[in-house]
Amino acid sequence: MRICVFGAGAIGGNFAARLAEAGNEVSVVARGAHLDAIRARGLTLLTGDRRVVAPVRASDRPAELGPQDAVLVTVKSSGLHVLAEIVDPLLRPDTSVAFVQNGIPWWYGHGLAPSRPSAPDLSRLDPGGELAKAVGFDHAVGAVVTSSNHVMEPGVVRNISPERNTLWVAEIDDRPSPRIDALRATLVAAGIASPATRDIRYDIWHKLMANLTGSTICLILGQPNTIQAIPLVNRLVRRAHAEALAVAAAHGVVLDDSPEQRYGPTRVYPDHRPSILQDYELGRPMEVESIVRAPLAFARSAGLDTPTLDAIESLCVSLAAAKGLYTP
Repeated sequence: MRICVFGAGAIGGNFAARLAEAGNEVSVVARGAHLDAIRARGLTLLTGDRRVVAPVRASDRPAELGPQDAVLVTVKSSGLHVLAEIVDPLLRPDTSVAFVQNGIPWWYGHGLAPSRPSAPDLSRLDPGGELAKAVGFDHAVGAVVTSSNHVMEPGVVRNISPERNTLWVAEIDDRPSPRIDALRATLVAAGIASPATRDIRYDIWHKLMANLTGSTICLILGQPNTIQAIPLVNRLVRRAHAEALAVAAAHGVVLDDSPEQRYGPTRVYPDHRPSILQDYELGRPMEVESIVRAPLAFARSAGLDTPTLDAIESLCVSLAAAKGLYTP
């Protein structure tokens, strides 16, 4: 398969290297020192005791890479405006464009099952409808990822979770399709788990629980995930989680999850700083809109009282805005 990974950072670099090693024709859109290193020495993935050096085509100009069978968009939601500006040369009429971001995706309100309430106004996730115009709903594919990675140096990515690299993909209206079957088969052949899903929004909300109720607390406190085990903090994340579950349920997504399951005594918390905290500390644009504010818009449209999440929202927005990393 001819695949472009748009944003070959931590997650994108991991997946690009795996897909190339499996024999796919892989290109990456990158920039700066990372791009220079990949061009000069290939893309290096360190995973377990393995070192994979993948000879991928790399450019910051998609026109140099040409049309693709599939595009994996692994830039953060705060950087999707760049994709809208330059994605067109990568597209054929049948190209799949999988959006691999945290939080609520820009396309969420399109293709909703009739049994579910309408989504609230999510226009801030796609200002001016630029993604809808540049990519379109026909190209868009829903995606949810679990994989921990870190860019060690330009051109070198460390996969922190060799046993946990999963990418769920689905049409945004959840219909079965040959292109989803083909993409899943390609991912699995590259060592990337890709379980079948009949409800991509379930998977989106399930992952969002961790980011909205746990990662945000790490951001506010400036601490790694281990802080969530402290009793006082654990009480806070449990309350936030209960509210978030109610929000999802009000919009037709009833999760097989609970505060006890997610934050109970058997939970092991890795000594890892969530990406939203890393972005804050490194002065990078933050995914506040998709991870925090959009879910709270769902709460308000359902008329739910969410005092814990409201407090988390106000603190996250204030922290990010004070450093110029998010514009309310």
